[in-house]
Amino acid sequence: MNGTRVTGRYAIPKWEISGFVEYIGSGQKQGDMLLPVPEGAYAVRLGNEASIQQKLGLTRGMHYSITFSAARTCAQSEVLNVTVSPESGDLPIQTVYTSSGWDSYSWAFKAKHSVVTLIVHNVGVSDDAACGPLIDSFAIKTLQLPQRTKGNMLKNGGFEEGPYIFPNTSWGVLVPPRDEDDYSPLSPWAVLSSTKSVKCIDSAHYSVPGGARAVELLSGMETALVQEVSTVPGRSYRLEFSVGDAGDGCAGSLAVQAYASRGSVKVPYQSQGTGGHKRGVLEFTATEKRTRVVFVSMAYTMKTDGTLCGPVIDDASLVTVRTHRRLFL
Repeated sequence: MNGTRVTGRYAIPKWEISGFVEYIGSGQKQGDMLLPVPEGAYAVRLGNEASIQQKLGLTRGMHYSITFSAARTCAQSEVLNVTVSPESGDLPIQTVYTSSGWDSYSWAFKAKHSVVTLIVHNVGVSDDAACGPLIDSFAIKTLQLPQRTKGNMLKNGGFEEGPYIFPNTSWGVLVPPRDEDDYSPLSPWAVLSSTKSVKCIDSAHYSVPGGARAVELLSGMETALVQEVSTVPGRSYRLEFSVGDAGDGCAGSLAVQAYASRGSVKVPYQSQGTGGHKRGVLEFTATEKRTRVVFVSMAYTMKTDGTLCGPVIDDASLVTVRTHRRLFL
């Protein structure tokens, strides 16, 4: 160590570092700024072009989700690149969704080898080499490929399969946007946006309409939650879903707009911020062999602490509407 800077490449057990990496204690200050640590006594800060990596033994061909916590410090536009060769993706952390300054992020991939290297790299360059995101609390989870259940054409309609959520944190896990062809922690749902995320929440810390998990749409019309399903052109379908609030103080006029084929419906929900939900229904006729089911929050909403929040979506189902014809003789 040289002050807070880690000078040994293998000085942090099980990890290998490169570049300007600091070992930050809880409550440490940088000028007038307090550097918080979400769990335990220490976290790592990645300065200019710094990275931290660890080898993982996995099952080839399986899908996995990485969860870790990160906080922005003195740089305004911070981006972390996560790589498990040959896959890689950028996680923008400009927007902070908690009053503590910490958010947990998830990133999914398919293991191409039995031994892989997880690399987290700060791609930003600041005038101050010490400026960069704090990272802490890593976990990895095997993801099961969701299957269709009887009576529902959507997979993972209740969002029960998703990223690892740390049991002793109360801020959920962000699922950042990725290309549609990439594997999502909420697969087969894709998060479409330029820089904004959705939040996977659990019933242990939030109000959830059904089951153990749901998704909170945090970023208004900047983010869409999308799943593509096989349909028969000319056939009628009914989409049903729950809209509510997470019981986290997100009060006000919330609304979710659902789209499928040429149909759409807006489901308003007046939230008191204490939990609750209502059902929305959209009936439509398919025009293509593949139909996108899309959910979008229609407004930006903030809690009293100034952090973004939004409506909760859960228990989505898609079924064929049977039409009955009578033959008159």
